[in-house]
Amino acid sequence: MGALLWLLIPFMAAIGAGLWGTWANRTRKVRGDGPELDGYARFREAMEKPRSRT
Repeated sequence: MGALLWLLIPFMAAIGAGLWGTWANRTRKVRGDGPELDGYARFREAMEKPRSRT
């Protein structure tokens, strides 16, 4: 009987891990890549500007 109780601990941990994994990977509102791509375009424009020598 004691061995069964010890086996219950990893079994419960596996159930808890499964529930947490399901919750962590739940469907969220998809933001898209728009804002990130806009920032990257601004970065590229800034890098392509010729440097002015003073």
